[in-house]
Amino acid sequence: MKTVASLHLSVNAKVKAFSEGFLRCIIFLMGLFDWFSNRKLIEGDVVDLRERYRVDEKGAYDGVPTVYYDVLNHENKEKVGTIDLRLTVEGDMFYYGHIGYNILKKFRGNNYAYHACKVLFKVAKKEFGMDELIITCSPENIASYKTLKKLDGELIDLVKVPPGHPLYTIGEKTKYIFRYRISLR
Repeated sequence: MKTVASLHLSVNAKVKAFSEGFLRCIIFLMGLFDWFSNRKLIEGDVVDLRERYRVDEKGAYDGVPTVYYDVLNHENKEKVGTIDLRLTVEGDMFYYGHIGYNILKKFRGNNYAYHACKVLFKVAKKEFGMDELIITCSPENIASYKTLKKLDGELIDLVKVPPGHPLYTIGEKTKYIFRYRISLR
């Protein structure tokens, strides 16, 4: 049978353990907040890009070094989508292109993908020394096709994706290939 003193010590130990755990949790969350708030922000006129993370060829599942960004509304910093920059498009990566983007459904129709690409063009040139980018889209993706046309690139071709390619296996059997020459004016 436990005495009142031993119960008191037991409760104190539990409170102390809970308090220490709670404090560790708060410190962890503060660290996360600091990590999120200090990520690189690249400002544009309509959207900003906030770097999420980078993977090198060793860390990437496809062996392609890539930088991932959140696309934020410039005015209120609300996340409207994501965009990534692949630093190479050699081999099978050609069908993916250098840039991939996704605008959240409720924000589509505001030209956010167009503006995000414009900001990312500057990043590609200034930070990575890229003079030319390839961006692709499926013929069925009319909105993306319009975005790529508006970006004023050169339509290289409509190509067939090789059978067995990961895009082919998910039903993307043809791709428009656009080339963009980057100059900072």
